[in-house]
Amino acid sequence: MIITLVKDADIACIDAMIDALESLDFSCQTTLGKHYTIVHVIGDTSRYDEKKLYAYPCVKSVVRIQEPYQKTQRQSLTEKTIIRVKNLEIGGREPVYIAGPCSIESLEQIESIAEMVAASEGHILRGGAFKPRTSPYDFQGFGEKALEYLSLAANKYHLVSVSEILDLNDLHLFEKYVDIIQVGARNMQNTALLKALGRASKPILLKRGFGNTVEEWLMSAEYIISHGNKNVILCERGIRTFEPSTRHTLDLAGMLYVKQISHLPVIVDPSHAAGRWDLVEGLAKASIAAGADGVMIEVHPQPERAFSDGAQALKPSRFSALVQDLKRLHKALK
Repeated sequence: MIITLVKDADIACIDAMIDALESLDFSCQTTLGKHYTIVHVIGDTSRYDEKKLYAYPCVKSVVRIQEPYQKTQRQSLTEKTIIRVKNLEIGGREPVYIAGPCSIESLEQIESIAEMVAASEGHILRGGAFKPRTSPYDFQGFGEKALEYLSLAANKYHLVSVSEILDLNDLHLFEKYVDIIQVGARNMQNTALLKALGRASKPILLKRGFGNTVEEWLMSAEYIISHGNKNVILCERGIRTFEPSTRHTLDLAGMLYVKQISHLPVIVDPSHAAGRWDLVEGLAKASIAAGADGVMIEVHPQPERAFSDGAQALKPSRFSALVQDLKRLHKALK
């Protein structure tokens, strides 16, 4: 960490700051410049909040050299986490294809979609059982019964299952019924939930909050990993910008940057980013071309009758064709 002091900084202030840092077992080296004095702080500063230093009037600016996310940070160019669920590898050589409805509406509905996902060479069946809706009057999901339907459908067609948890009090249900537990954008910084998931036995799919930075996203993953669960999958699902033509703006640059600095697998959800089905296929192709470890696509047999988010759902035939396009694209880019 590098601290730049204000011009003509008070000596007593500098000494007090250095004494405080050295009491925390940091070493400090001071360099006198022509216009400014710089203090180099040596030691593991990853858990130190550098904003505290601005309480000292002698401090002009602070530059952190060591990133605060230590367990999610890639330590070498070759380091890569591969998460294995049943017979599936996430973060391996081949992208994974996740598909399913926003909401699980019935056993017949989720089984028909599961059959299609399996026939299309998809890998993971998704479906919402507890729905975090903006309006309290919108459909909120069928809860445990929907999780049971998801489990039955996934097992019947030999698929991995994933669903979103909203409340840590429901963790025992997710441990019972699903293979991967999803944390949605709204809960990305729910620290109580993240800590509990750090003690869970299932892999966690962590979506980026639509108002959160890459660092905040990785720090949320750090919460899970630091509490014992190393099986974290990151999911970019779009961020809120000034552009109103889509629901959110898909940040493929952020996805690619995370792939460079973190060893965790990163998938992309173009459905929630776009909010419209006619943009999903192009964004999915761009995601695979950019190096994503997989894509999550909303699929519904009758989008116009969907209980939620029908506008962004692909029909099964379009998803099947998209998977084949993505496989050819990935093969061509190898």
